[in-house]
Amino acid sequence: MKKSYFLVSVLLLGATVSCKEDALNQLNPNAVTTDSYFQNDVQIRSAINGAYAALQSTNLVAREWWFTHDLRSDDMAPGGAGLEVPRAQLLLGTYDASNALVGSVWTGDYRLIHRANVVIDKAATATALTAAVSTQAVGEAKFLRAWAYFDLVSMWGGVPLYKSYVTSLAGAAARAPEADVYAFVVADLKAAQDALPATYDASNQGRATKGAAQMLLARVYMQQGDYTNAKVELQKVISSGLYQLASEFSDNFTEEGEFNKESIWEVNFLPSGGSFNWNGDADGAAAGEETVRTQEYSAVGWRNLIPSNSLLAEFERPTKGDAKIDPRYAKSFYTTGDTFNSGKTVLTDAAQAGNTSVVDGKEQKVSWRKYSLMYKVDPGGFLTGGINQRIMRYAETLLAMAECENELGNVASAVTYLNQVRARASVAMPAYPTANYPVSTKDQVFAAIVHERRVEFSGEEIRNHDLLRWRKQGKLKSEPLPYFVKGKSELLPIPQQEIDNNTNVGIKGQNPGY
Repeated sequence: MKKSYFLVSVLLLGATVSCKEDALNQLNPNAVTTDSYFQNDVQIRSAINGAYAALQSTNLVAREWWFTHDLRSDDMAPGGAGLEVPRAQLLLGTYDASNALVGSVWTGDYRLIHRANVVIDKAATATALTAAVSTQAVGEAKFLRAWAYFDLVSMWGGVPLYKSYVTSLAGAAARAPEADVYAFVVADLKAAQDALPATYDASNQGRATKGAAQMLLARVYMQQGDYTNAKVELQKVISSGLYQLASEFSDNFTEEGEFNKESIWEVNFLPSGGSFNWNGDADGAAAGEETVRTQEYSAVGWRNLIPSNSLLAEFERPTKGDAKIDPRYAKSFYTTGDTFNSGKTVLTDAAQAGNTSVVDGKEQKVSWRKYSLMYKVDPGGFLTGGINQRIMRYAETLLAMAECENELGNVASAVTYLNQVRARASVAMPAYPTANYPVSTKDQVFAAIVHERRVEFSGEEIRNHDLLRWRKQGKLKSEPLPYFVKGKSELLPIPQQEIDNNTNVGIKGQNPGY
């Protein structure tokens, strides 16, 4: 297994003072301040590592980020009564501005933006910083800032736009128009492409690359319905020759398969066996150690979420008239009777607490396999994990290119890209057209794209963005979320803490319906 990490340095601002009154009125000339600290290569690298730590925090990729995206999709169902109230609210559509997950992800994204802004602003004025280090650090910071703003604008619409780091509440901003936020994200990603390297050495894997900036920019363009520019970015990724599909589909969700040829960008976590840091601020030495994904979703664990019946029914199988069952089904889910723990243990109904699913008209227990350590261990009572979270992989590049080509009228080319993904050695699904998926027209190809993206990326925090995009563009044949209210449910509510603390947003800045 190949694994590497960057160390996170924590800057502590403060000084010990005397209890004498006159001492309280004096400045410590040796105290570290933001003005004196971010001046050289080591310090700027420390600052950018702190931005990655925010990304790894509980508020974002260690926990609440994937919960929020998954719960806003139609891929999930409650695993049982243990699903906490704020999560159940998101799943059922009964949330409001006080929802804890909504607040956590909002806070996490803005913390990431703040730390990225520190890097960008301080690198511009640092007195002992080499040009190469400055260029790369600023490129990484702009990529991370763009990632966070895309997360915000796609789920909340227009949001406060901070182009420099803020040092007081007086700098709180009003909501910027959605178009302005998208334009800022596009500019950041174009700049990041020019600044970032195509690859890194083994000790720096997990940092943003040129290919990651290109792929993220393609996502941004697609979300705006700009398929022409999205295709340009996707072609850059394809033409680089750096990426290819992993022969084994499951390698995209294990520790041993990290940083394989399919991975465009993934978020690092330490190997399992440490302790999970529940601190959402990403402060302290434990920041970014592990993710709680195995415990939350696994068959043997809390099993808080399970795949929805509609997702399970999406996979091809002979009982539906398809040529064969899609191998991605068994590689994405555990079912009673499967083995785990390196083949040593048989999964029983009793081991899977909570609800059953319905597959082919039969009730059975089905649980998530992706990102679960069960493939090699028995989780027992509690197990956090070190499987890196894959944010973007090459299969998405190919299926995004299929969508772009189809939207631009190149139906035959779109089908070619779809079939590349289906031809993966460990999947080997029959090429389109199939009995249930003819691909002669644009609408037929779009149906195949929707299907292929859902079965390929289930539980990977992509479905939410797909639904947001297709709903906004009027492409959904029916609304998949049963609670959906037009004019309200498209966007999340601005968190209550933002309404209360930012007078430039306030209640007047709340999204419709909340």
